[in-house]
Formats: sequence, C-alpha cells, structure tokens
Amino acid sequence: MLRFKSIATTSALALALTALVAGPAGAANSTGDEVSGEQQYVVLFAEGASTEATRAAVAAAGGTIIAENAEVGVATVVTTEADFAAEAAAQSVIEGTAQNRVIADVPNAQKGAGAAEKFDSAKADLRGAGENAAAGAPATRPSNGRPLAEPLADLQWDMQAIDATVDGSYRHDKSRGVLVGILDTGVDGTHPDIAPNFDAELSRNFTVDIETDANGDAIDGACADEPDQSCEDAADVDENGHGTHVASTIASPINGIGIAGVAPDATIVNLRAGQDSGYFFLQASLDALTYAGDNGLDVVNMSYYVDPWLFNCTSHPADSPEDQAEQQTVITAMQRALDYARGNGVTLVSAAGNGATDYTKVISDASSPDFASEPGEIAYTRDLLDPASCISMPSEGDGVITVSSTGPSERKSYYSDYGNGYVDVAAPGGDVYDTAEGTRDYAAGILAAYPTALAEAEGAIDENGDVVVPWAVESCDASGETCGYYQYLQGTSMASPHAAGVAALIVGQFGKRDKEHGGKTLSPDAVEAKLLSSAVDTACPVPADFTYVRHLPNGTTATSTHTCEGSPTKNGFYGDGIVNALAAIRR
Repeated sequence: MLRFKSIATTSALALALTALVAGPAGAANSTGDEVSGEQQYVVLFAEGASTEATRAAVAAAGGTIIAENAEVGVATVVTTEADFAAEAAAQSVIEGTAQNRVIADVPNAQKGAGAAEKFDSAKADLRGAGENAAAGAPATRPSNGRPLAEPLADLQWDMQAIDATVDGSYRHDKSRGVLVGILDTGVDGTHPDIAPNFDAELSRNFTVDIETDANGDAIDGACADEPDQSCEDAADVDENGHGTHVASTIASPINGIGIAGVAPDATIVNLRAGQDSGYFFLQASLDALTYAGDNGLDVVNMSYYVDPWLFNCTSHPADSPEDQAEQQTVITAMQRALDYARGNGVTLVSAAGNGATDYTKVISDASSPDFASEPGEIAYTRDLLDPASCISMPSEGDGVITVSSTGPSERKSYYSDYGNGYVDVAAPGGDVYDTAEGTRDYAAGILAAYPTALAEAEGAIDENGDVVVPWAVESCDASGETCGYYQYLQGTSMASPHAAGVAALIVGQFGKRDKEHGGKTLSPDAVEAKLLSSAVDTACPVPADFTYVRHLPNGTTATSTHTCEGSPTKNGFYGDGIVNALAAIRR
C-alpha cells in the first residue's frame, strides 16, 4: 500500500481540506477558501434520521452544513463555536463528530514526501536513500521461454506467478465492460498503457491539494510548481505515481507497449481519494465509495488506510475521550460507506499493510496520529493495542477482501502485515530482498506504469527522456513514436491490485448484464467466493517462525522473525492462498 500500513496503502477526516463531498449526482463540491476562526467537522448522523432533523441539530449545536452525503449519513460542517463537539453530542440525531484538524507542526518524517513514503513505506527500501539519480541498467528477469504478451512481459514475474499470461488467463479474458475503481492518489489517464482503458467521463477527484501546513512547511507542495499548476487537479492526473502503478497492474491493455495488467480488457475509473503527499482523508474516502456504489462500479481497490489513525481504537487509555470519539466516528462512517458500496454491487479489495506485524496480536502504534492539530504536537506511541477494539480502515472493515504480499519465491514479503483471520488472500507485491543472497534486486519488485511528469520531477529521466535510474524502464511501440515509462515498486499496495484484477476477471467471466449501468455485474459475495476458492493453497513455512535476512546496501544486515499460524489451506501469511487468474475464470 502506499502508506499502507506502515502502508497500503490514510485519511484524517478531511483535515485542512476545503470540504469535498459527493452531492446527489456524485460530483465533488468545494467551498473555496476557509474562513478565519472557523473549524470544520465531519458529522455522523444516526441512521434513519431525516434531513430536516439533521440540519436542525447541526444548527442547534452552532454549526453550518456546507456539504452532505445523505447515502452514508454524514455532513461537513463549519462552526466558530469552541464547544461545538460537546453541543453536537447532546443532539439525539448526531452520532459522532470528527474535527477536520488544521495541520500544524507535523514531524519531518511524517510530512510532505515523508508521508508519501510512509504511504508506501517499502518504496524507500526499494530505491534506497539518495539513489534516485543513480545511473544503471534496468533490472531484468528471464521469461523462462514463455510467449510474451507485451514488450516488458519478461520483467513481469508477478503475472507469471498468477498465470496472467498469453498461455494463461489472457486466452480467456472477458473483462471488457467491467468497471474497476482506483481509490488512490489519482491515475494518469494520458499514460499510453492506461489511456485505452481509462474512462475519463466516469472518473472523479474528491480531493484538493494542501500546499503547506499552519507553519508554512510543505504538505502536498506548491500548486504553482505542479505540472498542471493547480490545487484542484483534473480526474486524469496523478502527481504521486502510486495510483497510476495500481491502475496499470490491474488493467494495462495488450496494445504493443510496456506491460499488460491482470485484466487487460477492464475499464479503469479514477476515484481519487488521496493527497499527493499520501494522506487519505475520511470525507474523500466516504464520497468515493458512495460514488462507486451509485455508478455501477464492479470492483474497487483501496491500497491505503484512513488518516490520522493507523488503528482506530474506541477505548485505548492513551487516547483522550475526544480522540476515542473521533476514532469511533471513523470506524462507523467508513463501515457505512463500505456497506453502501458493497450493497450496490461493488467488490471491495484492500491492501493488508506494510508494517510487518500480526494484526491478530496485541501491537504498538508509534505513527498515530500522523498529523498534528497543535504546533509542536507529535505522534505518540500507543502500546498494547487490543485487536478486538482497535480497527484499521478499510482493511479490517466488514466485507473487505484483505490482501497480503508475496515475493518471487512465493514467501510472504518481509514488510507485509499478516494474521490468521486478518488476511483473506495473498498476491505478488514484490520483495526486493527475496534473493538467494538476501541482497537487493529491483527486478523482484512490481513493474507498472509511471507518469512521465513524475519521472521528470523525481530525476528518473534526463532532459532527453532517457532513463537514468535502475528502478525505471522505458518502452515504445513498434513505430517508436509512442513511448511510456514504468517503475518498480513494492508493497501490499502492489499486491492488492493483483487480487482486484482477478476479481474483475471473475465479474467478466461469470457476471450477467448490468441492465442499469451497462457492462456486467456479479454480487460481491459470489466474486469473493470465486476469488478465495480459486486461490492456490499455500502452507506456512517450516518452521512456522520464519526469519528474514536482508543485507542492506549500506553494509548492515537486518533480521526479523514472523510467525505463521493456521492450516495449509488457511493461514496468517496467505489466507486462503495466492490468487490465480487462470484458475479463477476456469472454475
């Protein structure tokens, strides 16, 4: 996941954003500049409360509604009343509130580019500190003599591992008409290996960039310096690269350039819910899920967690009553949105996270809250988190298929979160230390599309457009006139889209005509059952206490031991097994 739990894959209740909420037609609404002295809240209403009652309750508490999401029962509210939360709690139709905190003094490791790397915590380990401009030949991996779908298919060990190949699932792919939503940092809809399958008309951006925090330090960065010079990006823009990589893994077409995705005939819909910096705010997540349910999407991929809490705990003693109430609001609001989407035919797929921890055990969290509400406030360590009362969203939401990550040898990736009863399936997400020597190999990551503007900004290509780093690749079509860039990433963020792609294949193979929206449709229950039953059973390692040894580029060695619990057919490393594209559509 990008920041995915240590991630996948981060929402802080619309933080210092101007409110963005889907209206009845699902369009994003912006309120413009914030008014000095006003505070913003996400307000959660009791289920079944009438519009008249909810609006009256907000007014009685001293707030003004600026945007509403009636399907989920939330509203964005502004107020100048210091005791708004307490007054709101006294209203019978208000179930909870969560402040849209203004970012103040976020620690250096957690803001701007740091947050983006946390979003995909394994990204820095793949590239290495200070190596972005290190020249070198692209990583390569043999194709074992198999026929290739695309020019870079020999670098796609991940597709070979799940039989998404010319002599595998591509022979039977019927995913045309299947809509896959990418809840992420955006999707570069102009990339030549995405554009043929990209639905610009359905795509939406539910966010607004945040340039700086209250101290003037960069969060998303100056909008004037961005490629589009705007804080309100179009719905075909990705200035982080994570969402584009995810979309490409799911549905890059077979078109004579670059790579092919798991479901190369599926349609990509950008539902941007994440900031450039890697933060994922609650309101954007709620609105994106609601939109997916209202517009006939078949599958959504969520490689992130909702900020500011990696784990939302309702009774942890280290948290103030106000923070406990906020976390309960996050849990309830997200579950409503997940239920709404799933109830409208959307299969929900999420990354397990990159924290290298067992989610079924007592755990510590030193990353939350991951932004500050007051100058000088920093994240604090919350020890002894009880998995029964602490939930990470969306990966632990009801009805969500949670995906752990594997490397080329099929071992669970060293960074992947796990847990017997937490992980549903596993999929290739990359593990650059899954080598015989335990040293780094870029080719053990996942290769997928890379926005050209971002490649330029990150120094991956020079002024002539030539690749100058070992973790990026260029590919052109037969004419040499149309070219695109691709980058290696690793994370459960990269594993989840492999499972989402297989889910899209299942809808295409077994679905029926969607009379309301066109294309095909299949109930999420049926998709999940097919996905899990077709996954290849993968037993725990022997011994079950598996020790990872990584010889890092700086000359040091890192070791860690993870314990796999469960049976050969269902366990904490692999869930019901490693997804398989061919098996899923042949059963």
